[in-house]
Amino acid sequence: MSKKVRKSYSLEVTGQALGNTDTNIARGGNVIQSSLYEEEVPERAIDGNRASNLGQGSCSVTNNNFKPWWRLDLLKPYQINTVTITNRGDCCPERINVAEIRIGNSLNDNGNDNPRCAVISFMAAGTSQTFVCNGMEGRYVNIVIPGRREFLTLCEVEVTGQALVTFKVQSNILTAYSIIARGGNVIQSSLYEKVVPERAIDENCANNLGEGSCSVTNNDFKPWWRLDLLKTYQINIITKKS
Repeated sequence: MSKKVRKSYSLEVTGQALGNTDTNIARGGNVIQSSLYEEEVPERAIDGNRASNLGQGSCSVTNNNFKPWWRLDLLKPYQINTVTITNRGDCCPERINVAEIRIGNSLNDNGNDNPRCAVISFMAAGTSQTFVCNGMEGRYVNIVIPGRREFLTLCEVEVTGQALVTFKVQSNILTAYSIIARGGNVIQSSLYEKVVPERAIDENCANNLGEGSCSVTNNDFKPWWRLDLLKTYQINIITKKS
């Protein structure tokens, strides 16, 4: 009588190692705003200087528009952890009240329709406040004051986060810049004959058991196979090839 066995095929796991997420990624982006007040260009909000006196030349300012906005283009999608804003210190700190921080990949309504990270209910003059966005994904970071005419003044905008891994599809096989499964250790609930768990990460997609590239457990109750990546990763995709 033939035995019933559970087959496990070749696996590939792609992802991104967790690293330092404190770097200000805003500095490398491009910026634009709804209008320009005198010479207070939008680039001043990402110049790395938190000076909050307008005369010091480090704040961006729009005209007194209805629904003024400022947008940062990070040039590629990121998982955004925090956005830190420095308010003007020498005048009119209340102008930023109820401004919204929006993050996403859409340019609908100049990016102001993207999901909302936070609402700035109040900021004291010259202070910096950090808003947690919990890994929201997006290329664009907008700051917009909805529903009224106002000057939008930003004396610094700082953003932290991690770039998303880019994947490519070639010949109907999903590949990535890094296959992290191959460097790991594997174990499974039991061993069927000599069909070891390491065969599932041998880079061979052969799916005939006799070709020696599949891992197999015995006919267990709740059989399992486990990959130890040796350190913590953010896992994006697991590919099972059969």
